[in-house]
Amino acid sequence: MTTDQVNKGQELSELSDNLSRIEALSKRLANIMAHRKPVRPNLQGPGQEFYTKTAGTIWADMMANPSKLFEHQVAFWGKTLEHAIEAQAALASGEFKAPEDTGPKDRRFSNPLWDSHPYYNYLKQQYQITSQTMEEALKSVDGLDSDDTKRLEFFTHQIIDMMSPTNFLATNPDAMELAVETNGQSLVKGLENLIADLEANDGELLVKLVDESAFEVGKNIATTPGQVVYRNRMMELIQYAPTTEKVHATPLIIFPPWINKFYIMDLKEQNSLIKWIVDQGYTLFVVSWVNPDASYADVGMGDYIEEGYLAAIREVKAITGQKKVNAIGYCIAGTTLSLTLSLMKKRGDKSVNSATFFTTLTDFSDQGEVGVFLDDDFVGGIEEEVNERGYLDSFFMSRTFSYLRPNDLIYGPAINSYMLGKTPPAFDLLYWNGDSTNLPAKMTVEYLRGLCQGNRFAQGDFELLDEHLSIADVDVPLCAIACETDHIAAWKSSYDGMRQMGSKDKTFIVSQSGHIAGIINPPSKKKYGHYTNDDWPAASDDWMEGATFNEGSWWGRWEAWLSKRSGKQIDARDIGDSSQKPLAPAPGTYVVAKPNT
Repeated sequence: MTTDQVNKGQELSELSDNLSRIEALSKRLANIMAHRKPVRPNLQGPGQEFYTKTAGTIWADMMANPSKLFEHQVAFWGKTLEHAIEAQAALASGEFKAPEDTGPKDRRFSNPLWDSHPYYNYLKQQYQITSQTMEEALKSVDGLDSDDTKRLEFFTHQIIDMMSPTNFLATNPDAMELAVETNGQSLVKGLENLIADLEANDGELLVKLVDESAFEVGKNIATTPGQVVYRNRMMELIQYAPTTEKVHATPLIIFPPWINKFYIMDLKEQNSLIKWIVDQGYTLFVVSWVNPDASYADVGMGDYIEEGYLAAIREVKAITGQKKVNAIGYCIAGTTLSLTLSLMKKRGDKSVNSATFFTTLTDFSDQGEVGVFLDDDFVGGIEEEVNERGYLDSFFMSRTFSYLRPNDLIYGPAINSYMLGKTPPAFDLLYWNGDSTNLPAKMTVEYLRGLCQGNRFAQGDFELLDEHLSIADVDVPLCAIACETDHIAAWKSSYDGMRQMGSKDKTFIVSQSGHIAGIINPPSKKKYGHYTNDDWPAASDDWMEGATFNEGSWWGRWEAWLSKRSGKQIDARDIGDSSQKPLAPAPGTYVVAKPNT
């Protein structure tokens, strides 16, 4: 028997074994799907009312303007026919090649076969023709209000992205080539990855984006030295060890969002905002929120304020012996910081000397891209879910934000993991992104109904803790940093809210990039610049029109602003005081604890 015959026999044996494993894994997959925990229909897509209203409007528009439909159809048929004739002509030439491809470039179709192979090229071009037709049809729909138009465009694009030929095994050349090359081993590994992700989420698909085994909180991420100096049921308060001989007298507290964990600001030494702040000579405290379970069902925004914000401010004042603190709020924690400042104004509490807001919304009249999920159909489904379970599982928030960038956060990773059988990358940012938290039932409803939908804080009447809170009551010196391409907290909406605050000392900065990269932007990287403008015109576009672009990170500019409001230089403080001994080393226990679900 020749060497080639031996090798061929081994390959056939490997292929047979892998096909048997695929069959066994497929049965396991079918069993998982059969026992999949049902999810409320109104958490899976828009409500029936939206479909009915949209379909009715499109039908009425078609009846009133039938020529529009005919124009779209004729154009689609014409392009499709022309494409088919070109493909046939290329094959009739006697060469196995695709016709000239003048379509748009798309990184999903980076394999050379999409351009050179007649089959794959035909699929790609037809997909692009169909997608273009759908997008043009969307633009011509009349009769829908702006919110419904945004939703129609968003969910139509979800369908367009989902139906890309790259998302299916038989029409993905990368997957088919690798399957042949590995005698089916890539498909076995891909099925194993798929089953593992489904089992981790009770049969719901949430694509794992990162190799979780590569990271451990407190070991190779979130490693800036510090100690937990206070703990209650809502949060742990971490004080970080000084790295300078002198520090500013006024301490600084960071309130991170409780939708995610605080260590986005402390992933590694090179890009740690926490370490950078400490290195600038500040006594820094950071709140680490508890990951709630059903026992927190009755915890609302007021509890986060009383047992989180006000408790942290009280403890920091006691530990440092200062009458005032400076505070930072990130995302929803910035929204809640603004509520806290309004409440403190009502109560005559002047403990906060200045406030900084990272990517913070306080005026929700323009909800941005996330607004497609804030109509009554989705919010009603969330309300039903939390009333039954006592909390909103982190799965729903993770999935929602993933659909804002589906090709990057769903389909691309799914192709790599399930079709190519690859292990997800070891990327610290994606590890943090997957380490999300639950939300208490009462707080979730208050936030969605009262703030996002009702916009009551911006309207001056958000009722909380026996007070009517108003955005106009926020009158401490403030600095707000928004991000130019933020798809969660649009910079224009952030500007509108900050402009309405009552402070006479306001600074607004727009960083390049998005919700995370625009904030975690260390000066050493020299990557993203920022815009500044001392004026506050009524329109955000006018602010940007008159803004100055500055190279490099905003961190140094903000620190110069903060230092002027942080008092004199004093000897660096030890961690804790005589009444508050350290309870645990940073990053604490809450950040790694798993809730009882």
